Amino acid sequence: MSKTIIDEYEINPNTMIIRPIPYGSKIYSHIIELDDEMTSPFKPLDIIKEGCRFFGSSYEGRREGTKQLTGYTHKLPITIDSTNYLYFFPTSSATKNGCTWISAEHIYSHKRTEDGETEITFKNQLSLRLPVSYNTFRNQIMRTAVLKTTLMRRIEESERKTLFFVSEKRPRRSSYKKQLRKERD
Repeated sequence: MSKTIIDEYEINPNTMIIRPIPYGSKIYSHIIELDDEMTSPFKPLDIIKEGCRFFGSSYEGRREGTKQLTGYTHKLPITIDSTNYLYFFPTSSATKNGCTWISAEHIYSHKRTEDGETEITFKNQLSLRLPVSYNTFRNQIMRTAVLKTTLMRRIEESERKTLFFVSEKRPRRSSYKKQLRKERD
């Protein structure tokens, strides 16, 4: 895997994790995709916010949407783009410099380490150790699953209603007028 420095980054279906890395007095991002790694001069939260904007929303709007759909109030998972299954969750408060953002879609497994941290394995078999408790990590995965399920259910219900409305048979205007004339005669 190459490790390149980039100026801009768009979250995409290959994005697995966005980790903070100290760079002098600043915080940069180490981004790991399925088959590539790169470094961005922006904080992980800034990349998440830009991803929301790229897909037509704001981070604040996505946060409010998550709150409305799930009732959660802190450490909120974010839907960056539901059509591409881009659901990311933070490992701590999103405003903390040490917060890592993880794509739930790429997680294959996770386990508790001896010292209470979490080791995750992605679907491409990459394993990483994160300084987050196993219980917190598991809770974040569950919150993300609830968000995804609730949002997908709402989308499917809306599509069913639209399909029913469009496919419902209605008499054409001219047929309706003919039927009314027959009934009057």
